[in-house]
Amino acid sequence: MVLGILTAIAACPAIIGTTEAVRQGQRQNAREKHRGLKTNLSVNCSRASSGGREIDGCAVVLSDDKLYIAIPSDEYPDGRPEDHPFAGYFLPYPDQNWGRLGEGMVSTISDDPPQLSWIYVDQDTCEVKYGDRVASEPHIIGPWDVTKMDRRVTLTGWEGFMAVQYGPGEWALYFDVDDNGLKGVVGDEMLRVEVELVRREMRQARTGPATEAEATPRTRSGP
Repeated sequence: MVLGILTAIAACPAIIGTTEAVRQGQRQNAREKHRGLKTNLSVNCSRASSGGREIDGCAVVLSDDKLYIAIPSDEYPDGRPEDHPFAGYFLPYPDQNWGRLGEGMVSTISDDPPQLSWIYVDQDTCEVKYGDRVASEPHIIGPWDVTKMDRRVTLTGWEGFMAVQYGPGEWALYFDVDDNGLKGVVGDEMLRVEVELVRREMRQARTGPATEAEATPRTRSGP
């Protein structure tokens, strides 16, 4: 009896260690699983200003090689037909290894045919853009990651995203590379709002026959 108790006591540290290792592995798998899930993006920001109230909670879309913030309007209550909702995930960028700092990030740019593009920040204009490897490689391609608790998107280890207003109802996404409010990058007269990028699980649509919609291309304005 005594021997059995002693054996059980001796085995406890090994059992506890094994259990903790399993739990850590499960937590690690859960953390990594979300990185490969295709998600939408939206922006959160202070609603203290009129600009903040206009864009807070709005979705991020892709159009004309840039990322924009979709503002619902009377003309386009469901968004402009040429805009493609961000639908992306993290992916290792070719020939880059940032380790624990993060990875590259991609998004679909069309559903039919399905196409992916890299998300990057133009090192000269600070605009958040999308393109193939040739277009993205000279610029800031990563590392992209998320905050530990809320999983807000980060780039190069911090959240420096800003929305810049081009015109009524038209906002583009920027990254404040030099952390100076985009001074010298956009005109002083252009409205700017600090934003957070939030990943949101994509809505699960009912499967059925594919539909085809046609839209007249529309060119965006910009600085």
